[in-house]
Amino acid sequence: MSRILTAPPHSGTPALGITLPETLYQSLERHPNPALLNQPLHGQGFTAWSSGDVARAAEEIAFGLIGHGYARGEKVALFLDSDVYFALADMGALLGGFVDVPIYFTSTPESIRYVLDHAEARVLFVANREAYDRAQPVLEGTKVNLVVVTTGPLPLHENAASSYAVITLDQLRAEGRAARTDEGVLALRRRIQPSDVATILYTSGTTGTPKGVVLTHENISFNGLTSYSGIPDLRRGPGGETVLAFLPLTHIFARSGHYGALHYGMSVYFCSPDEVASRLVEVRPTLFMTVPRVLEKVHARIKQKGAELTGLKRRLMDWALGLAEDYSVDDKPMHPSHGTAHRLADRLVFSKWREALGGRARYLIVGGAALSADLTNFFSAAGLNVLQGYGLTETSPVITFNRPGRNHAGTVGEPLPDVEVMLADDGEILTRGPHVMQAYYKNPVATAEVLSNDGWFATGDIGEITSDGWLRITDRKKDLFKLSTGKYVMPQPVEIALAASPLIEHAVVVGAGQKFATALLFPDDAALKAMAAQLSASPTATVAELCALPAVLERVQTLVDEANAGMEHWSTVKRFTLVPDHLSLENGTLTPKLSVRRHIVRQTYADEIAAMYDGEEIGAELAAALKARHAGE
Repeated sequence: MSRILTAPPHSGTPALGITLPETLYQSLERHPNPALLNQPLHGQGFTAWSSGDVARAAEEIAFGLIGHGYARGEKVALFLDSDVYFALADMGALLGGFVDVPIYFTSTPESIRYVLDHAEARVLFVANREAYDRAQPVLEGTKVNLVVVTTGPLPLHENAASSYAVITLDQLRAEGRAARTDEGVLALRRRIQPSDVATILYTSGTTGTPKGVVLTHENISFNGLTSYSGIPDLRRGPGGETVLAFLPLTHIFARSGHYGALHYGMSVYFCSPDEVASRLVEVRPTLFMTVPRVLEKVHARIKQKGAELTGLKRRLMDWALGLAEDYSVDDKPMHPSHGTAHRLADRLVFSKWREALGGRARYLIVGGAALSADLTNFFSAAGLNVLQGYGLTETSPVITFNRPGRNHAGTVGEPLPDVEVMLADDGEILTRGPHVMQAYYKNPVATAEVLSNDGWFATGDIGEITSDGWLRITDRKKDLFKLSTGKYVMPQPVEIALAASPLIEHAVVVGAGQKFATALLFPDDAALKAMAAQLSASPTATVAELCALPAVLERVQTLVDEANAGMEHWSTVKRFTLVPDHLSLENGTLTPKLSVRRHIVRQTYADEIAAMYDGEEIGAELAAALKARHAGE
């Protein structure tokens, strides 16, 4: 065991003993906001909900559910878009003393059924008629006896023999409005305890059956509020921070941040991931939470547009790109200190990059996956505070994050106050504190595997602690694989380096049981076509044809060589295949959190993997993948 890592002085204040409804009520009392939550309209514009509107709607939902006879602790499932209506249903359920159970909006009917059955949900909120139609085939036989449709007309539901009723959110609110009293609201608020279970979050899982993560009110409120306290200049209430929220509220990363935003009275504008580019310009946020892939795409777009310039504009862009790529956030606090050249680049080029993000962004909070040090430095050079953190659903989620003025690129920062971090003998990251889940729902065996009697949670991630106390993630413990030589390969560093290229959408390093590691590389179609145009390839060539072009493969080999640099020789990629395909939710190769399902990828592309080992003995894992791939043919 290593030393225990804790928060440095003056890096935030632990927020303990707060229920999730109190994040809203404390904000309503201290800094009410007339545009607290903002629902996107089709096209442009938003409908604003004030702090009072949100509180009143939540109260009516709570009393409406209570009026239907549901008892404290019963489960309310949410099959909703990540928008104002999710926030209202969530807060209403929590205020009523219920446990809410979000369901990924991309879930298959089978996954919906599993969650409803396992959680024993009694109520299901659905976003609209389309969402109802997706869930309806699996509802019979579950314990759900009330479906609430949040927007649009009621779906066709004329079967009197059905085991559940269907009503609109307006109907539920009207019922609750008739029962609501100020004294009743106060009684509900007082009845909730910080230690009460607030939610069960079913992890999407890269393998196996989803597990229900049990989190209390304090688990989540501690995490969201304590994290935000580590950014001391965040502004509260109207005229303070403006947030663009596009990450799914079914994920704890977005959800924890949402309660922090409520508590600070920030103005939150919801939008779908597909609308981010246009909504950034419209909303002009000062803060947003994001996953690395969004920044990778912005970075790729900047470089691609630069490559399309000519003459003086091209030379200016290349010069500015060079300054940004040489920048180190570790050594220099912010870009104005860099002297005349940097200030000139800021005025002529970097300011335009900031405009693409709305022009007012103060903080970009990054989580959900590893962000390369190069991207942290790149965006920081342009005056954007990129703060990367680390955590899991089981830790509510934040364990560590980089603070303003204490930002080390390539690390995930330092622990939250009251959070402990330690490395096990094999390098696995362990953590203890008020952020750690209570259990996996109905799964004591899985709980005991990761949660020790003295409160240490085993994350499954491999890491290291720098000499000055920052945590660095090196890989997932389950992603490590052993070569036939006995050496272990950590795929993540090479994968991150490859995916940083605009050309590579996903990189998956494979090779368990083989003599050496190889990689499946999935190209970005637009970037591939742009490269092919530079190489004077036929404009009518298909993606598959472009992937086979010698000139393209030569360029990709250069990327692989660069990614291999500095790695132990057994961890380097010896061969690669450029696959004219995409990893996606639809084909099952990505989870709803956009994590790669490696076993599915290995099976789906077993032939391509085997081709990279032509002439080599096939190991047991690859042989099994080939068998599964061709079963039934």
